Amino acid sequence: MDFGKLLTQLRREKGVLQKDVAQHLHVTVATISNYEKGVHMPDLNTLIMLADYYDVSTDYLLQRTDYKSSIDVLNHHLSANYTVSDMLNTILELDARNTQSLLDYYELLRLRNSVSRAK
Repeated sequence: MDFGKLLTQLRREKGVLQKDVAQHLHVTVATISNYEKGVHMPDLNTLIMLADYYDVSTDYLLQRTDYKSSIDVLNHHLSANYTVSDMLNTILELDARNTQSLLDYYELLRLRNSVSRAK
């Protein structure tokens, strides 16, 4: 999907009009229309504002990832010392044996959580 179609899809999912997006970004409706038609691309600051408005990452808007969540999710604190991003970076550094151990533990936690919710 091209950038413009993705913007249109996100706008429709959010249930807003082009004028609402334009108002938020302090641009004209024609500018939003041109982005959605692929006539123009937003500059970096506008891209960031679009990502924030649609609560997605800039990488998602640029179609570098299918991970839709915004940067706020990665910066979410799991504890006083760890964010989601910290955990992901640690996972990426695990060797094969520890990756398998983590996956086994993950399955155990999912099972325990589903039993806990059923009660």
